[in-house]
Amino acid sequence: MTNFVAIDFETANQYRSSVCSIGVVIVRSGKIVDRFYNLIHPLPNYYTHWASESYGLTYEDTDSAPTFPEVWRKIEPLIKGLPFVAHNSSFDEGCLRAVFEIYEMVYPEYTFYCTLRASRKLQPELPNHRLDTVAETCDYNLINHHNAIADAEACAAIALKLL
Repeated sequence: MTNFVAIDFETANQYRSSVCSIGVVIVRSGKIVDRFYNLIHPLPNYYTHWASESYGLTYEDTDSAPTFPEVWRKIEPLIKGLPFVAHNSSFDEGCLRAVFEIYEMVYPEYTFYCTLRASRKLQPELPNHRLDTVAETCDYNLINHHNAIADAEACAAIALKLL
């Protein structure tokens, strides 16, 4: 796979619709050609302690951020016709579906591939298959784990090696 979009969401709370940041990395012909990162006003708009500790984001960071539809309008032309790749794609696809639903947007049935599943299949010897562990085995130095753009870049690097 040489043409795809690596995507990562961070959520403010336990609801998948509460996306508070998005990272998108566009890969064409096996090379990263574009990156996109944005904070998003989450719905529902509150942060759990765990989310703030993990991502470093708080209510104040995203209270005046654009809504998901505003952000998606910027992303949509960049990703047209490309499949998605995510580490634990069921989470990221679930977030995308949930936020489309909460804003009553028509979901276009995007195709998702999963680097977590690929790693479990192709690297069974690993002690775990967390993003940071798998990234390291693919010679990618993930410095800012749980930042949506950093995680999307790590996912892109993994996909280029494993998919």
